Amino acid sequence: HINRRLKIFKILADRYRNRRKRFGLRFNLIAGLHNYELRLSSANEISKGYE
Repeated sequence: HINRRLKIFKILADRYRNRRKRFGLRFNLIAGLHNYELRLSSANEISKGYE
């Protein structure tokens, strides 16, 4: 769940106290990391099906 992941990184769990410009960048970076991990896990599941 993406909201859980963002809370782990404390970007949604607490009040964001850094520069507002960087909020979007950090939010996108964390979302990108999450999506990358999802793709890796789905690729591993697909490759296990071929074994």
